[in-house]
Amino acid sequence: MHHLKIDLPKALQQRDEGALFIDCRTPAEFAETTIPGAVNIPLFDDAQRAQVGLLYKEKGPGPARRLAVDLVSPRIPAMIRQVDELLDDRRRPLVVFCWRGGMRSRALTAFLDLAGFSARQLTGGHKAFRAEVRDFLEKGEWGRLFVLRGLTGVGKTRILHRLRGEGYPVIDLEGLANHRGSAFGALGQGEQPSQKAFEARLWEALRQIPPGGYALAEGESKHIGKVVLPPRVYEALQAETSLWLEASLDYRIQLILQEYPVDCIPREEFVPPIVALKRRLGTETVERLLALLHAGKWRELVADLMVLYYDPLYFHTHPDRRIEIDLEPEEEGIARLKESIHRLLAEPPVPRLEKA
Repeated sequence: MHHLKIDLPKALQQRDEGALFIDCRTPAEFAETTIPGAVNIPLFDDAQRAQVGLLYKEKGPGPARRLAVDLVSPRIPAMIRQVDELLDDRRRPLVVFCWRGGMRSRALTAFLDLAGFSARQLTGGHKAFRAEVRDFLEKGEWGRLFVLRGLTGVGKTRILHRLRGEGYPVIDLEGLANHRGSAFGALGQGEQPSQKAFEARLWEALRQIPPGGYALAEGESKHIGKVVLPPRVYEALQAETSLWLEASLDYRIQLILQEYPVDCIPREEFVPPIVALKRRLGTETVERLLALLHAGKWRELVADLMVLYYDPLYFHTHPDRRIEIDLEPEEEGIARLKESIHRLLAEPPVPRLEKA
């Protein structure tokens, strides 16, 4: 089986060249985190893995392996068909992994090899990949991050998406975290990734910015919902001169009402984040906000949240080193932003502080 193994650096190179990664861990393990782009073809389901693990603990490896064979054997043809359906060319390399490069990925690699696929087992499994992610986020190198900042509602995420569509390099941190990064940031977004999955997505995004290159990002706090930015990534967001976006309150209110699908989200889902503001705003103010919510007075509600909560909270993000850009009217504002990006590119990078 040694000839069917592949180490992580070579596997990642093949991945960049189009190899298909197959995660043969259970659906629950896959849901927690995986290698970005991998597909899940589990050797066992969650209950079966627990069953084999329990037998291993109680009676040893022999009985556990025989049970594993009994459970897997009937499913081998279906797994082979599933892989076949994913490939348009059987010569496309396959990299199979489990938790740490053990029996599960070894078995599936052998089945695929016998079926005529170009399959290799990843040495060290997902555990080796996770170590690579941690090492990269702690010590790796990537290009400059030019950060869009501004008060809530100026449309930073929307502008990033537009610029990405025009060919500008962008890291959408809120997209990676599946959270808008505010008190109401989870509304309409679905479940956030685990911290490990978020870091894997971040690793993937940062790898696309070579040293000497750059990307645009949005200013974030250390927490984006329940996930946390790794320290060096957060520090990189503070390093360069910021692009501070300015817009009137009316502009920002209108944009918030466009971006938050208030007609598609049940009103009761807005209640917990408003109630959570009680310690900062006081009971009387929160009761008034709830009354506006229940009355469907969205414009008044957004205006009060901006003036009373968001603007005072986020004004501290007003950095000393900044280029101020008026976004109104919008097309002229975008043109001014692009000019400012080119201005930053003409300046030398800010040296990163190295820890002693």
